[in-house]
Amino acid sequence: MDVINETGCCPRFNPEPWDGKQIAWQGKPFIRDRVRSVLHIPLNFGAVMRRNLKVLKDADAFSDRMIVLSDENSLWGADVYIESLKPVSGANMAYISGTFLSKVFEGPYQDVHKWVLEMKRFVASEGREMKKMYFYYTTCPKCAKHYGKNYVVILAQIG
Repeated sequence: MDVINETGCCPRFNPEPWDGKQIAWQGKPFIRDRVRSVLHIPLNFGAVMRRNLKVLKDADAFSDRMIVLSDENSLWGADVYIESLKPVSGANMAYISGTFLSKVFEGPYQDVHKWVLEMKRFVASEGREMKKMYFYYTTCPKCAKHYGKNYVVILAQIG
């Protein structure tokens, strides 16, 4: 990575632009990959990230924002979407379009079930219906420990 920051890994996350916001994407490019899990606990997340970050860097498509979305669609695995600045030849590309409500949560990963319930209430309070949910893990566990905050953004697709 060419990103220089205090950890040499994940940039410091600013929750303000993401908390309680509506976000619209039209064909936003991501590299899509699959992480193996056991009961939603990832087994090879680091290897998947290293492999795809190298692809992004080699293609000059790496984004300093490091938006990494997870679609927790199985107890045994999740689809991971890593933001790309452009289409990358040979990569498994996905293009995400839609309108999303976003909300920032902070705390240990074991609270995810509480956050999901709170997100569902938030979407309902806005008079909207959720079509899909993505988790934006803003930093790796090592960087979250360094920064003293473990922020997770939930993006609820509403349109």
